[in-house]
Amino acid sequence: MNRVGLTLRILLLAAVALYTMPALAEAQRSNRPQVEYVTNPVAPRHADPWVLHHTDDNYYLTGSVPAYDRIEIVKAETLQGLAMAEPVVVWRKHDSGPMSWHIWAPEIHHIDGKWYIYFAAGRADEVFAIRMYVLENESADPTQGEWVEKGPVQGTIWDSFSLDATSFEHEGTHYLVWAQKDPDIEGNTNLYIDALVNPWTIRGEPVMLSRPEFDWERQGYLVNEGPAALKKNGRIFITYSGSATDERYAMGLLTASQDADLLDAASWSKSPVPVFVSSPENSVYGPGHNSFTTSKDRSVDVMVYHARPYNEIMGNSLYDPNRQGRMQPLAWAEDGTPMFGVPVPLGPVVIDDTPPTPSDGN
Repeated sequence: MNRVGLTLRILLLAAVALYTMPALAEAQRSNRPQVEYVTNPVAPRHADPWVLHHTDDNYYLTGSVPAYDRIEIVKAETLQGLAMAEPVVVWRKHDSGPMSWHIWAPEIHHIDGKWYIYFAAGRADEVFAIRMYVLENESADPTQGEWVEKGPVQGTIWDSFSLDATSFEHEGTHYLVWAQKDPDIEGNTNLYIDALVNPWTIRGEPVMLSRPEFDWERQGYLVNEGPAALKKNGRIFITYSGSATDERYAMGLLTASQDADLLDAASWSKSPVPVFVSSPENSVYGPGHNSFTTSKDRSVDVMVYHARPYNEIMGNSLYDPNRQGRMQPLAWAEDGTPMFGVPVPLGPVVIDDTPPTPSDGN
């Protein structure tokens, strides 16, 4: 680690101690036997943060680094530990040709016993020729072993701007959801879904789930991107982000019944208003491109997202390096729908203060 990196990590550790000591003291005063917390930002220099709580009980974090030149994985035993763990570089961009520029929004998934990373990349000679690519790793630990390039996602209809692939499983079928430009539709990207034949190949009959139609999705750019799926309470929820990547960036929500045909666009309903937006009072701007994970005991759903602590951006917001990975617990309404609330300010956030369930005989 270089001197600058070491200094930043020391400052972060100091901040964690400063902010979390009062939270832990309060927990002790109220006799709460267990408290899980994070101190935001958890990933100070990772946009598009993706966190997976794996069956090995470790957390794995990845996301876009400011240089857009590599893919890193951070491994930790706790959510808070992700802030202090050293990133492991698992893949670097090519010098030329495909996958040589704009390495964006990696996501890590575990499918049929292997690890996969979906990411987007352009070319050094055509930097916005963005396409979706897949890496595969057979190791038990994704920070170890060899990541093999499986190539671009196969089966898409158009050879056009495409990015932000995400995957989820439902009733034995694996699905891919992604953002892509339809040459015949006004705007930048729409959201599509299709079943996977294998982790790098879709069936070849994409269904459009959403296009930028409401004012909040058309600020600066006409964008639907960054989907993330969550299965809960008999439904499939897909969050996504819209508009330019500045303070106007916000999150929307699609919903389908778990019993519906997920490849039928009519199965999905769309919120006409954003569900998660900037909070000037909390100095949180442009929250979006989220993922979902869980507390350590898996009792609490946690939303992971990026945002900036300011809205004054010099030049193109895409190249501002300070989108920070943040977390906060996700609440649920009585009707079983998610309540996203307001982005919380920087500092400590209690994720789970539920007492542990006693085991038999205790």
